[in-house]
Amino acid sequence: MTATIYPAARIVTMNPARPHATHVAVREGRILGAGTLEELAGWGDYRLDRRFADKVLMPGLVEGHSHVMEGSLWAYVYCGFFDRMDPEGRVWAGLKSIDAVVERLAEAAGALEDPAAPLAGWSLDAIYYGGRRVNRHDLDRVSEERAVGVLNASGHILNVNTKALELAGLLRAGVNHPGIPLGADGLPTGEMKGPDAMAPLGVHTGFDRDLLACDEPGLRRFASLCVRTGVTTAADLANLLPEDAVEMMLRVTGEPDYPARIVSLRRFYGLTPEELIDRALELRGRSRDRLRLGIIKVVADGSIQGFSARLRWPGYYNGAPEGLWYVPPEHLLEIYERALAAGLQVHTHTNGDEATDLALDCMESALRKHPAPDHRFTLQHCQLADAAQFRRIRALGLCVNLFPNHHFYWGDQHYAVTVGPERAERMNACATALREGVPLAIHSDAPVTPLGPLFTAWCAVNRRTASGRTLGEHERIGVADALRTITLGAAWTLGLDGEVGSIETGKRADFAVLEDDPETVGGERLKDVRVWGTVQGGRIFRAADLQP
Repeated sequence: MTATIYPAARIVTMNPARPHATHVAVREGRILGAGTLEELAGWGDYRLDRRFADKVLMPGLVEGHSHVMEGSLWAYVYCGFFDRMDPEGRVWAGLKSIDAVVERLAEAAGALEDPAAPLAGWSLDAIYYGGRRVNRHDLDRVSEERAVGVLNASGHILNVNTKALELAGLLRAGVNHPGIPLGADGLPTGEMKGPDAMAPLGVHTGFDRDLLACDEPGLRRFASLCVRTGVTTAADLANLLPEDAVEMMLRVTGEPDYPARIVSLRRFYGLTPEELIDRALELRGRSRDRLRLGIIKVVADGSIQGFSARLRWPGYYNGAPEGLWYVPPEHLLEIYERALAAGLQVHTHTNGDEATDLALDCMESALRKHPAPDHRFTLQHCQLADAAQFRRIRALGLCVNLFPNHHFYWGDQHYAVTVGPERAERMNACATALREGVPLAIHSDAPVTPLGPLFTAWCAVNRRTASGRTLGEHERIGVADALRTITLGAAWTLGLDGEVGSIETGKRADFAVLEDDPETVGGERLKDVRVWGTVQGGRIFRAADLQP
């Protein structure tokens, strides 16, 4: 079979044996090699395709922690604080006040024909509004007749209006739940924290399906975002994977023009630990090239900016109450033990350092029972881990996937409100993780922050907050390390480093096609590197050709 050889202005391979090349040869969706034209011609017959002659190629970017629900959420009203690009390339202005949020929601409500239809919004972030939490009375200004629900940016809080509480039977005194704060009148404020508190409101507020499972239009919109950001492999890190969703995802990702590889993890929810392991094993057997299944996700605590993460002493800087546990310790231990025995991988969400301690304690105990030299269990977020915890992480053979986007989006708030200056300056300690020899990836957690690995890399290199503060100079990493974390680093945490993450013989022909060279633009401009599109499995996708 004839190969296709692509010359490029520069090829950044992430292969230390040959870090740069001028040409790459592709056959049957895989890489024959990267080098000079003369070298690659030795493979036999070839066709020269010059379409990337003025572009820069690097390995297809690997988003190690996102959620395909990012695509589904664009069917609802965007209520975020920052400007954000949708899958069609339109940029929505960020909303800088509660009044602006109410105004956008009210405009959307006015466009609904059914007066009883619920209204759903997403990406609300009350921490920006002077420390005042959004309550049901704010959303009553949108509508008193229809239920209104707005998902918080963290995904761990749902804000609802009075009508929604009435429909759920929760507008009453005597509610006693740690995730349902009460107002001075003894009634719920409308801020529902954690999955147990949020679930009863979903059916009444337009979130009447498992958003984590995505839907077909959302899965397609998510793929468009991947092409626009250079992503060829993306982890869907917490999906309940009901059977209808699995069948849909297999069908859609199996279409000849679906442009991304999705790695979808089954979240621990609604099953016993034993049932979870059985389901993960069954799903693993149904994996295909563009839909990888069989990895487990466990959520140990909530979010730091939502004050639902579990922090060690002395707790929250502003004195907020301790956060929430999302999993009983005995369940986490049982999952680890059963997964190690079955050869399954587990990724664990630990935002707070107390949650990280729990995961490490359980892992240490489970490994004594079931030693595994290459388990690649990964701590996701792991935002407040200190050097001693990273040393313990390395000793237990764990990986970490840190969240440097937090420095930009919430760094100022972490410094002044949530964890205080000292801990804020060492959050998402990429430099410490590398120094201690911990396998490292970084991520966006889309839709919590926008999908875009090059922006995430910029955050790790600069640690810049929205106000311009450099938050933790000592934890900045170099451009080369940052690029590795969004290619080979992320691929390692997903067990895919033998297939993707670098441009070298035998791997999938997955490339990010760029207009600028990320190695030479400098760390300050890394987020501004322009993405032309992607090549995924040898198939070419140009962002400008995406259909709205």
